[in-house]
Amino acid sequence: MNAVSALELGRQIRDGERSAVEATDAVLARIGERDAGLGALREATVEHARTTAAEIDRRVAAGEAMGPLAGVPVALKDNICTRGLPTTCGSRILEGWRPPYDATVVTRLAAAGMVTVGKTNMDEFAMGSSTENSAYEATVNPLDSSRVPGGSSGGSAAAVAAGLVPLALGSDTGGSIRQPAAFCGVVGVKPTYGRVSRFGLVAYASSLDQIGPFATNVADAAALLEAIAGHDAMDSTSIPEAFPDITARLGDGVDGLRVGLPREFLGDGIAEDVRRRVHAAADALAAAGAVVDETSVPAAAHALSAYYIIAPAEASSNLSRFDGVRFGVRKDAPTTPEMYDLTRSAGFGHEVKNRIMLGTYALSAGYYDAYYGTAQKVRTLVIADFDAAYERFDVLLAPTAPTTAFPRNTLVHDPVKLYQQDICTIPTNLAGHPAMSVPFGTGDDGLPVGVQVLAPALGEVDMFRVAAVLEEVAP
Repeated sequence: MNAVSALELGRQIRDGERSAVEATDAVLARIGERDAGLGALREATVEHARTTAAEIDRRVAAGEAMGPLAGVPVALKDNICTRGLPTTCGSRILEGWRPPYDATVVTRLAAAGMVTVGKTNMDEFAMGSSTENSAYEATVNPLDSSRVPGGSSGGSAAAVAAGLVPLALGSDTGGSIRQPAAFCGVVGVKPTYGRVSRFGLVAYASSLDQIGPFATNVADAAALLEAIAGHDAMDSTSIPEAFPDITARLGDGVDGLRVGLPREFLGDGIAEDVRRRVHAAADALAAAGAVVDETSVPAAAHALSAYYIIAPAEASSNLSRFDGVRFGVRKDAPTTPEMYDLTRSAGFGHEVKNRIMLGTYALSAGYYDAYYGTAQKVRTLVIADFDAAYERFDVLLAPTAPTTAFPRNTLVHDPVKLYQQDICTIPTNLAGHPAMSVPFGTGDDGLPVGVQVLAPALGEVDMFRVAAVLEEVAP
């Protein structure tokens, strides 16, 4: 683990106790020493990082006012566009592609003075729950190399958990930040849909995708989220209102806060050791002054089925741009249709092809209403049931994942069981609400259990208040 928190490292750099170049070189050295057997990073951006760090040191020496994370190294999931740096989405079809622009979050990290040190490994086009679907290599869990780190942002979670970097960004379409955070024992946050710009995030499912932070503690996660959140005119779904000061409210406690335990998240399919940790977290919140009671989100039981129609349908549309014409890999052929076929056959992996075909089928004539239309109706019911629950409760508490990290090479060829790993996280994505995973003890196998704090739209302040208390009392 990192010797100091990201915020403490930022303070040391601002106060001249440590240079940004020194901090960056230490991170790059750790990546070089430890990542070979981990597979967390696709590529370390050595020269870019050192140049950025030197500029931060120059600004500090000149007496410029710097933000709380200035000089702090950060890694980015490899579906976030970085100008001039490879962005592959874990896919052969984008091998070697260097975007001509930065994602908005990258621009905001630079404005905060942060140092991008590399791009992290991921399931291809964010389709997976184990980071075994990358076209390049699988990532392993740094806490137990026989286990997966979760996915699809497993590289980011593993990099933070292994102490390679103090902070990282991932994307969450159906749990791809929270589930790997739980498996790797770190904090992972999916903000309200629209809180963080998606401009420059290579799309999987546009109505579900959201960028968010990984950190070793709640305060660091709050600081990173504050650095990247806020309105962006380049994203038509961006929320106009200003992002709140979460950090200032972290110490408010939970006295009088109403916490609900939704039955649908604690029933069949949830391992008993995980269920015990969630109830222990609820007891801890009650002891801290929260009012805890059971509640229900009935439509959440159908969220998984709806998600695996809606997300592949959107992917079918979004991934049609990878055709060998505009960018990425191209396989030449006598005719354009043959070139499309050859390019996509060679460029896309098995799971991506599965989801494209599933989504195309759901959108096809004669099946649209039966599948896609029905799934959208279920989505509406999920939103309505969450709204009803939040009339009585300020936040909800649930498992992040149904189990602790599962063994490698066990579910990657069984898509139905792999999809079921997302049963606790997917409902939040369908609703567009915020949720975060906080480590809260271990399961019977000694591996971390993540407890998930869910909140209504724009409810990040209360969500982080609860997370801060859970972190303080966690076993």
